[in-house]
Amino acid sequence: MIGLGRPSGPEFVTPPLTRPAPAVTPGVRAMAGPAAPPRGGRLLLAAVLVAAVTGGAAGLAGAAVFAGSEPPAAAALPRAAPAPAGSLAGMSATAARVLPSVVSIELRRGGGSGFVVDGRGHVLTNAHVVRGESEVTVVLGDGRRLAARVLGADDDEDLAVLRVDGAAGLPPATLGRSAALAVGEQVLAIGSPLGLSGTVTAGIVSALDREVRLGGSARTAVQTDASINPGNSGGPLVNARGEVVGVNTAIAADRGGGNIGIGFAIPIDRAAPIAERIIRN
Repeated sequence: MIGLGRPSGPEFVTPPLTRPAPAVTPGVRAMAGPAAPPRGGRLLLAAVLVAAVTGGAAGLAGAAVFAGSEPPAAAALPRAAPAPAGSLAGMSATAARVLPSVVSIELRRGGGSGFVVDGRGHVLTNAHVVRGESEVTVVLGDGRRLAARVLGADDDEDLAVLRVDGAAGLPPATLGRSAALAVGEQVLAIGSPLGLSGTVTAGIVSALDREVRLGGSARTAVQTDASINPGNSGGPLVNARGEVVGVNTAIAADRGGGNIGIGFAIPIDRAAPIAERIIRN
């Protein structure tokens, strides 16, 4: 072909296009002998034979190796042994102890959280959660939905008490002492943020006696960085021993309205006497 040049090289031989006619002896019939293959054909044939022999030997060797060994087993990643029942420790054990006492509060216009404070079905929550309502629905940790009535409220302190019908035997939370809190102490906030019941978030006590506006009045509160969001209102703030030390009430929020790590809880030392008064009256 024009422009490609003439092939050349040590392994490339151009066979002759014609062969000279064999010599003929008079009276003797000319016999066509076998044509000698060109040098290039011999090289190609030799390469094919070498490849066939090598491939066959490799196949036999591979078959011998495979026959003498088991096929590889599926890889199993190492796993820890199952933890024995009842082995929860630390804040996991704390959450497990308190969660059965926490309830979700459902209303036509939203919801909140609360926690059982005695064996008679009384639930403490925020006044702003149930404002304008006389009856609400509470959802227990086991999924049961029970009717509850608003027993009373203290709007200035933003606290309210519900009475749950047919709630005998509900486990009450253990109330601690907020006066014993220390800055840096670990705490859990438990409730139903954005309707996600049984949500547990962890943090520390960021400050004590922080002045904030609750119920239209200036009040002191426990500040925490445990995540608190809409729906957490009325839920318990608990210490590492599982004792309620505050009632989650408010957050400092940016324009988006979400948690920014600054939440506030009404100290239980102030909330418990108010709950007792509402129940008594």
